[in-house]
Formats: sequence, C-alpha cells, structure tokens
Amino acid sequence: MVHDKDFVAIFHSIHRVLKAEKILKEAGVDFLLIPVPRQLTSDCGLALRIAPQHRTKVLSVLAGHDLLPVELHQKIEDGYQRCG
Repeated sequence: MVHDKDFVAIFHSIHRVLKAEKILKEAGVDFLLIPVPRQLTSDCGLALRIAPQHRTKVLSVLAGHDLLPVELHQKIEDGYQRCG
C-alpha cells in the first residue's frame, strides 16, 4: 500500500529493480518492494515505495551505482504526480 506523500520508483526491468533492492538493503536504507500501482504503468511489474524522509538517501545510493529509476512519482491524495 502506498501512503499519501510516498514516492514510487519505477525501473525499466525486473533485473534493475531487484538489483536496486539488493543495493538498498546492503546500504541499510528504508524502502519497500511493491507491485506497481494500477494508476502507473511499467513492464516490470515491481517498484520501490519510498517514504518522503528517505527519498534523498535512496536516490543518492542508487545514483552511486548508476541505477536511478526511470520514473519517480509521488502519491498525492487519490493520484500520482510525476517528479522530475
């Protein structure tokens, strides 16, 4: 479940999202692997849910591994707003 103000990170492939999961776990960063919400589309089917207070750290760790998501969305009330 995605809470209001949470971020959803979308990746190109299942391999990239699973690699991101592994890297973030090793770095001790808080996130959750979730199915892509229905309102968003992805061939991968999985995404990362990121609490607002962890966004900067998650993106920093992923950038250090050249593994930034292709899309980042923030849950706003009943929908999603694309970031960046």
